[in-house]
Amino acid sequence: MRTKSFIKNKINVITLGCSKNLYDSEVLMGQLTANKIDCEHQSIKNDENIVVINTCGFIDNAKEESINTILEQSKRKELNKIDKLYVTGCLSERYKPELEKEIPNVDQYFGTTDLPNLLKVLGADYKHELIGERLTTTPRHYAYLKISEGCNRPCSFCAIPLMRGKHKSTPIEHLVKEAIILAKKGVKELILIAQDLTFYGLDIYKKRKLADLLIELSKVNGIEWIRLHYAFPTGFPLDVLDVIKNNNKVCNYIDIPLQHINDNILKSMKRGTSHNKTVKLLKDFRMKVPDIAIRSTLIVGYPGETEECFLELKKWVRNTKFDRLGVFTYSHEENTTAYNLQDDVPEKIKKLRAEEIMDIQSQISFDLNKKKIGQTFKVLFDRKEGNYFIGRTEFDSPDVDNEVLVDARYNYIRIGDFKNIKITKTDHFDLYGEVVD
Repeated sequence: MRTKSFIKNKINVITLGCSKNLYDSEVLMGQLTANKIDCEHQSIKNDENIVVINTCGFIDNAKEESINTILEQSKRKELNKIDKLYVTGCLSERYKPELEKEIPNVDQYFGTTDLPNLLKVLGADYKHELIGERLTTTPRHYAYLKISEGCNRPCSFCAIPLMRGKHKSTPIEHLVKEAIILAKKGVKELILIAQDLTFYGLDIYKKRKLADLLIELSKVNGIEWIRLHYAFPTGFPLDVLDVIKNNNKVCNYIDIPLQHINDNILKSMKRGTSHNKTVKLLKDFRMKVPDIAIRSTLIVGYPGETEECFLELKKWVRNTKFDRLGVFTYSHEENTTAYNLQDDVPEKIKKLRAEEIMDIQSQISFDLNKKKIGQTFKVLFDRKEGNYFIGRTEFDSPDVDNEVLVDARYNYIRIGDFKNIKITKTDHFDLYGEVVD
């Protein structure tokens, strides 16, 4: 018979969804560790007695994965393989009453701002003094830095404000302190994340302060790369481009989800921009920072996206030649303004359109990669797989972008090191090279 009263708790934190969720899990585990509570991230040992699931509620596929994970862990609880099961994050914030009804075996559901309450039920005190202290789950040499929470944008298709609330910036001094702590632990690359980077500072400084933040972070000893993720096109602070151009620690890289190019679709999406404004913005990017890598994401199958709209999107993708591009199929989300529209593009058509865009992008990526043969790039190495050391240039973010592969049979590279790599061959998305220093 299992004697629960004498068991020292061990917590497995399971994270689903985006890097912002991962950051939240790292903060949670930092708090647990400070309270001397044993915890692991995504443990496969099955030796924990408590499970915390940090869910995603963004689109249908993400919600399905979250629900399946809850059901899986709920079954383990029924079989007495774990004692307690807690659910937090976006799905829990958005659908708490429904989840409590449908999956009552979960001990408690928490929202996105319930960290102190979650810690309390886990037997931990919320330590306010732990600014910047978290248990990072990424490779030692890079880390995400969440600079703000929530979003004030009115995008018709997006449920994130329902789950994350209004925009709230973290003060510059707190972020610098966090960067210093990370650098002392060996972090060389900071990946700045938020629902909208460009809004940073408006709430607490009454002006956009992303450029100022980048300058202050670049002063931190040990940090060599700073990368920007999730910028909004409307009201983009152009002084950020000056920092990217003139500060060698800020990567020539910007992730700016543009979603579409057709004026009617953009208006319905409530993006606050147009075809011509978008084209001009990208032209400004490339004029100010000629070698900038622009990453974007698109949505296909939005209500009212006719074949003509889609043809306009395809033509624009061909002409723009994004360095990196991802595509989502439209997800009809409750309580968004787009939910009032008729979801009139069949799922089959949505998927076909997504495939068409990615086929175009695959060729663009291949053509851009071929131009890099013979060039030498500074590469940060993340891992070794099989016969290859795998790294990234400043133009690539982990998990989502292209990679550089170096044959481990003829080269030795320490993980987390920078090396100068001469590109010798390429495929559609990845580069192959050799060490030249």
